[in-house]
Amino acid sequence: MKLLDWSYGRRYQIKAVFSKFPKSTVIFRSFPAYYFIYTVRWSEDDPVVTREDLVEMEKILNDMLGLLDNYENRRAIQLR
Repeated sequence: MKLLDWSYGRRYQIKAVFSKFPKSTVIFRSFPAYYFIYTVRWSEDDPVVTREDLVEMEKILNDMLGLLDNYENRRAIQLR
C-alpha cells in the first residue's frame, strides 16, 4: 500500500488517500508526538478496511512525517 495524496486539514487533521483504497479518504488526528486514524470516509467502490490496513496506514503516514519512532513507542503498545 502506498500513500497517494495527503493534505493538512483543520484542527490538527491530515486527510490522506492510499493506493489500496483510492476512493476513500482517511482522516488522521494529531496526538502530541504522532498521528492516528480518527475516521475513514469509506467508499463502497473500495474493499473493506481491516484493522491491519489501519495499522499499516498509520505507520506509512507517521513514517513519512518522521514520527514513526514516536508511533511505535506509544503507551498503547507498551501496555499490551
